[in-house]
This record gives sequence, structure tokens and C-alpha cells, in this order.
Amino acid sequence: MDSVEAFPGQSARTGRFTLGLPRAFTLSPDGERVLFLRTRGPEDRTGCLWLLDVNDGQEILLVAPENLGDDGPVPEAELIRRERSRERTAGVVAYSTDRAVRRVVFAVKGDLYQLDLDSSKRRPVAVPTAGPVVDPRIDPTGRRVAYVTGRALQVVELADGNDRQLAADPDPEVAWGLPEHVAAESMQRNRGHWWSPDGTRLLAARVDQTPVQRWWIADPANPGRTPREIAYPAAGTPNAIVTLHAFDLSGSSGTEGSGGVEVRWDRAAHEYLTSVGWDSQGPLIGVQSRDQRTVQVLSADPETGETRLVHEQRDPAWVELIAGTPARTESGRLVHTEDAGETRRLTVGGQAVTPGGLQVRAVLDVSGEAVLFEANDEPTERHLWLYDETGLRRLSEGAGIHTGSRVPGALLMVSNTESGRSFVVQRDGRPDQAIRALNAKPALTPRITWLRTGELQIRTALLLPSWHQPGDAPLPVLMSPYGGSASQLAVRVTGAWFATAQWYAEAGFAVIIADGRGTPGRGPVWEKAVYLDTMSAPLEDQVMALHSVAQQTGVLDLTKVAMRGWSYGGLLSAAAVLRRPDVFHAAIAGAAPSDSRMYDTHWRERFLGHPDENPEVYDGSSLLTYAADLRRPLLLVHGLADDNVVAAHTLRLSAALLAAGRQHQVLPLSGATHMPTDAATVEGLMLHELRFLKESL
Repeated sequence: MDSVEAFPGQSARTGRFTLGLPRAFTLSPDGERVLFLRTRGPEDRTGCLWLLDVNDGQEILLVAPENLGDDGPVPEAELIRRERSRERTAGVVAYSTDRAVRRVVFAVKGDLYQLDLDSSKRRPVAVPTAGPVVDPRIDPTGRRVAYVTGRALQVVELADGNDRQLAADPDPEVAWGLPEHVAAESMQRNRGHWWSPDGTRLLAARVDQTPVQRWWIADPANPGRTPREIAYPAAGTPNAIVTLHAFDLSGSSGTEGSGGVEVRWDRAAHEYLTSVGWDSQGPLIGVQSRDQRTVQVLSADPETGETRLVHEQRDPAWVELIAGTPARTESGRLVHTEDAGETRRLTVGGQAVTPGGLQVRAVLDVSGEAVLFEANDEPTERHLWLYDETGLRRLSEGAGIHTGSRVPGALLMVSNTESGRSFVVQRDGRPDQAIRALNAKPALTPRITWLRTGELQIRTALLLPSWHQPGDAPLPVLMSPYGGSASQLAVRVTGAWFATAQWYAEAGFAVIIADGRGTPGRGPVWEKAVYLDTMSAPLEDQVMALHSVAQQTGVLDLTKVAMRGWSYGGLLSAAAVLRRPDVFHAAIAGAAPSDSRMYDTHWRERFLGHPDENPEVYDGSSLLTYAADLRRPLLLVHGLADDNVVAAHTLRLSAALLAAGRQHQVLPLSGATHMPTDAATVEGLMLHELRFLKESL
């Protein structure tokens, strides 16, 4: 079997070439060891816990899940947590360590385990708990573990196994210690409880789902199964009531199970809890208004629950939430960002410390007075930067995406470039030590030509068949964007989407991947060009990129142009044939959020405002509005178990198309969620899409 024929199956079996990649790194304070997760091979879906001894380069397998005992079910709350984080593996998928990185805890199928890294045997030990464990977090001193079971928050003492219920509620609509849907899906807040640095106190979120509307997700392929009920706050509908509570485990304030001390802020004005942290100076939280135009940073007193305004940020469109912010240096200076013209800058103590044109993407670590962060001045790259008392400096080199972590004297550099991925511990005056990547190498090597297209200099990747020669006949075109606010694709990395694009190219297409307005990496003005209209500018930019590539290369057949995409990319693809049939001749729309009113509050209202106030805006950004305009072949694909963009989006669009007499195809994926992972489904879908494109063009 040649590489082209082998590729779909290989991509499916390897989790799109992610299985076997190390991830979730923890660098010890002395820089001498690194904990990480990795499967044992390129087609193994079971996550294992590993340790790298930086001194001798030895990698040690600490935990193989199959050796841990009973093969019980994974708790439903854990399955939901994994879906929100797009987790592709089983086994050990997360872990927590104390500050010294001497003790580790993790859960496998609801059972809690601890591992003492200083023990000569280094064997995981089961910890008895009150029920199936979700999201266990060890306190920084290594004495206690907080976890969620059912809807209750528990704390277990590792020394004697004493397990006590810290917070619970008889109301079945109330849960403690886990994030609500919009926090995990749209805010980047993927947790619901936080330890104090000394391990004596705990902050916990209380989530009351009473006001949230209910949807039911059925499994049509198995009609005997009861539909799953989900609380889904669609745009314009009530959110969950989220409050924050402080618990003192010594019992001096807030008794166990009592709800502790509520941290109070003006929830009527700021109903979203966007971030929570606890440093040596106390709790620091972020809250956001429903319209997302205001974010406040508050310090909190865990004894009284009183809060104090530290910082307020406003924006006429929305305030972007930046991972890792807000934070504080050891001296108490606030670490945050500000949008200044076309640049998102890092601020420390209220002063901008990064120059214009350098876009801050995330804060990774604040230690002492030093801030480690990701930023880029070229949108196809992202680099690791450090700001400290000596000033500002870039730590990474070479085009690609670089991230990492640091401790005094050691830096863990995680790099993804066009030549591959690397995971290296760098130490002053000592040899580098690498962590091995066990992922598969794609059977096809992407052949990328990088271009800047149109008057906006849109970063664009062009992939042509390996057999194509100058002077050959023009090629049919496949646009393959994401194009939305959540992700970039036109970046100089090794990515499965590039290998997939090359597979389509080998089938006879010129494949174009372009990041237009609304995508991250080019600053706040670029990102917010989609405010109140999430469809027009991104679609115009795809057309601009297409025509510019045609002009620059002369290899495109503009009478045969298709677009394919997933999620927002699926919406953009359907919009291409609905709104610009003069340019696009076929489309594949996967998991497309076709009806803007049916997507969640925090994501949709960020861009479109409230549907009651802006009904025409929601109509203009919904595919249903344009259903009668379809004149081109359109394939709609959707996972029937999707609880993020529910399958009703595609079913409603299909109904609107049928009502208008417009032919189209619908491919339902039984049992698939928002990101299908079943190997047979993934491979079959790729082959089906290729056949559709060839027949349509």
C-alpha cells in the first residue's frame, strides 16, 4: 500500500499523530526531574505517567494503568471533563503534584492513587475515598487531596486516610468543585477548586444549574438507551449561578458541609467567574459582566469573604480573557494585559513592559518578580519570553510555536516547528536532556509554500501535489480553514492538518489554509473585526486569499473551488456556498454551529451581544438565514453525541434546506462527540469526504 492509500488509516489509528507525544509537564523546583504524560506508542491510547531524570536522561515509567486493579467505569463527570478538554486518551489523563514535586496523585476510573517519588519502590498506592473520584488536587504541602465525588467536594488526609465532606448540597441542581459548561468550554477555566499555598484552606465554586434550560441528547443508533440530560445555557438564556466559597480546614471559619465563607462581589453586574488563584498574598479572582465588556480583578479575604477592586478593564466590544492572568509577583505587582491599539501588551504593576507589535498570548508562570509568557510579532510563530529585573528577552529561536516552564537554573522548552517537535530541559552549564516523542511520522510529508495574500497580508499556506510540475494544468482548489477566534492553522509547525492537506493535494487538489480576520495572533483590532458579524469578514478573507494565491502562482482552477472545515470552519464552509456561490462550487461542513441562538452564552454573546437586543445580528451570523440560496453541492457532517455544538444545528439547517427545495447530503456519525476519535469513523469520514469532493467538482 503506498503512502497516499495508507494515510487515512494511519491518521485515524494514531489520533491524528498525537498519540505518543509527551505532554502535561511538571518541572521539579531543583530542575532535576520532569513528570509528564505519554502513551507508550503511536497507536496506544492509554496514558501513562513518566519521569525524566534530568541528570542521566533516563525515562522511567511510573504508572501503567492496567496494573492498578479493578476495571471499573469512568465517572460521568470525568467523561464530561475530558470532552471539554478534548482529551483523546484513557488511563492516566491528568495528575496533580505538591509544590516540591515529591508526591503525585491521580485518578483512574474513579479510583484515587498517590505516588511517593522519594520512595525507592515508587509504586502507586490506592487511597480509599467516599466515592468515585473526579479532578483530584493535592495541596501544595502534600498532606491532603481535594476531589469531587457525585456533586460533593471531599478532602482526604493522606497520612491517615481520614476522608471528610467539605461541601455538599441536598439540592440535586447544585454541585461543588467543578466548572460549569461555559467556564470549561469558553472561558479557559477548567477547574472548580483551589488550594491555599499552605494547604490549610480551600476555595471552591458552587454551581447551581436551576436556572439553566435542559436539553436531551439521545443515541438514535441505540434507542433502548435513555437520553442524556444536559444543562446547556444557549445564547440569551439564563446561566448557572456560580458562587465562590472559602473553607478553613482547621474549622476556625466555615464548618465542613456548611458552605464555608462566601466570597462576595457584585454578581448582578459580573455574573461570570473567569479566573481564581491563590498566592502568598491571598486569593485573586477575575469576574466578568454578562456582556463581557468589563472584567474586574478582585483580591479576597478568605476570613470574611470581602473583596477589593484591584483592576478593571473595559472594551466596547469584549475583554479578551488571557490564560494565566491575572497574577501577582512576589512583591504584589499585578500581572495582566492591556489592549493598546493593535497590540496586546503585558503589564506588570500597571506598566506595559512589552513593545508595540508583540502580541501577548498567554502567561505561563510568575515566580518572584519574573514573568514567563508566550508572545509573537509574526502570526505564524509564537515564542517563549521572560520579563524580570534585567528586562525583557526572548528565550526561543526558530520559526514555530514554543512554550515551556522554568525554575531557577532550568528551562523546559517545548517546541513545534516544521521540522518536528522537541521537548528539552536546558540547564545552565550542563548538557540538554530531551524527552522522547513516540508519535508516528505521517506517511505523507507536507510540501508547504508560505504566502502573504491580499492587501491584508493574510498568512496563507499552499500545498500542491508532489507530482505537480510548473506548466501543468491548473488544479481544482480546496480551501481548508478554521478561520475563527479559537485557533490558528497557518502556523509554522508540524500539524496533522498539514499532513491531511497534503493527502488531499495528492488526490489532485491545490489546498489553501488561510487565517483571516478574527483568528488569534494579530492583535485586538484584527480579532475584533468580527464583532457583531462573525461571518462576513472571515468569508471575505478566504476569497481574498484564494484570488491572491491564484494571481501569485497561476496554478489554480478557479472554476473548481471547494471548502471543507470543522466546527467554526464548518460554518465558514457552508457559508461559502450559501453566500458566495460565484466563488465556491462545493463545501463540506462538519459540526457547524448553524444557528447562532443555539450556541452557548459566553461564546456567542461575546461576538454578537444578546439575541434579544441584536436579533438581526444573530440572523446575519446564522446559516439558516441563507438556506434558500444554496445552489452548490453541500455535505453536512455531525456527531450525534456532540454536547458542544449539538446535532440539532445540522438537523435544523437540513430542514431549512429541504423546505427551500435545496438538495444536499447529511452524514450522521453515530456515537461521535464534537471531535470524533473512533478510528473506523475517522478513516471512513476522510474517504467519504474525498469522494464527495471529486464527484462535486
